[in-house]
Amino acid sequence: MLSTLRPAMRSTLRALLALTLCGAAATAGAQTVYKCTVDGKVTYTETPCQNGTSTVLAPPAAPTQSPAAAAAELTRQQRLSKELEQDRHRAEAKDARDMDRVARAADARQAKCNKLKLNKKWADDDLKGAPIGRVESAQRKARHAAEQLKLGCPG
Repeated sequence: MLSTLRPAMRSTLRALLALTLCGAAATAGAQTVYKCTVDGKVTYTETPCQNGTSTVLAPPAAPTQSPAAAAAELTRQQRLSKELEQDRHRAEAKDARDMDRVARAADARQAKCNKLKLNKKWADDDLKGAPIGRVESAQRKARHAAEQLKLGCPG
């Protein structure tokens, strides 16, 4: 999904994701962790050791960002998110207009080909029913219609 976005949008979304994850980690409840050493083996538990030595590990430090700074950062990220969403909507609208223009051009080409095919069919029909004195003219008309079809509808 990120590979379809522009590089600036990707880096902004990554920064927003990192900030969100940091905020989630900071709000996680701190628990006391005990480091237990029994017969030279170290284990970490939530309860004090029963047999061996126990060391209480300090909980992680509280976030250093003040609530006002966090609120300002949240507001900035929300504004940035809104701008990215507007950019996405503009890009989607432009893509829709481009696809519509391409579809109209394809329809116009198809209509032109259909007209040229019909003209060739009529010229061939005229050639089949041409009187003896007008065969040359009908052949020329059929040949021109075939050339126009070949040029206008390659393939």
